[in-house]
Amino acid sequence: MTDSRKAVVLLSGGMDSCVCTAMARERHDAENVALLHAGYGQRTQRRERRAFEEIAEFYSVRERLVVQLDHFRAIGGSALTDEKIAVPANELGAPGPHGSAIPVTYVPFRNAHILSVAVSWAEVIGAGAIYIGAVAEDSSGYPDCRPEYYRVFQELIRVGTRPETQIEMVTPIIRMKKSEIIRRGLELRAPLHLTWSCYQEEEVACGVCDSCLLRLRAFAEAGGTDAVAYRRAASARR
Repeated sequence: MTDSRKAVVLLSGGMDSCVCTAMARERHDAENVALLHAGYGQRTQRRERRAFEEIAEFYSVRERLVVQLDHFRAIGGSALTDEKIAVPANELGAPGPHGSAIPVTYVPFRNAHILSVAVSWAEVIGAGAIYIGAVAEDSSGYPDCRPEYYRVFQELIRVGTRPETQIEMVTPIIRMKKSEIIRRGLELRAPLHLTWSCYQEEEVACGVCDSCLLRLRAFAEAGGTDAVAYRRAASARR
């Protein structure tokens, strides 16, 4: 059933957010989809921005907002934003600092910052839904990708916006495995070939970071063909 509300979709340029965009595009009229992209000083922000623009063009979405959250690089504390912290290679699920279960690629409380921008924009343009491609299962275990995180954020939206504002948090793939996300994307003819997942390379994907490993495994399990080239794909599949 078509949803007549306007929807803000968070589109990083990765495969999860791309499939999330495809799902939102399926449910909402074309003119009712607005795309938000946030750069936050990550190693591959230029390549992710390119993926965002190409996916937006694929879906002919004209209402776009791009923001730069430079404070994350100043804060540091993540291998994605701090050059002094190495991105782990071939260590899927490796513990973070001091034995923490959260990997070093976690950007502290990042999604709250990006969602805050999304809520502000949604309230201004009159959107009734915000889509985010967060995945709880079969991911790196980031705490801001859990269902309870979004239940709490939904309440924050309710108490922190105008009384007449009604914005629904939509997390359509949060309980899906990565391979299921790939299959859903293929069903919707999502432009997965335009997406970028690598945490540390912008020309050829490294094939060994957490994100590349999860992507390679997902495509293998889904029986799909990944159009992205990898520098060390053989080691990534072991």
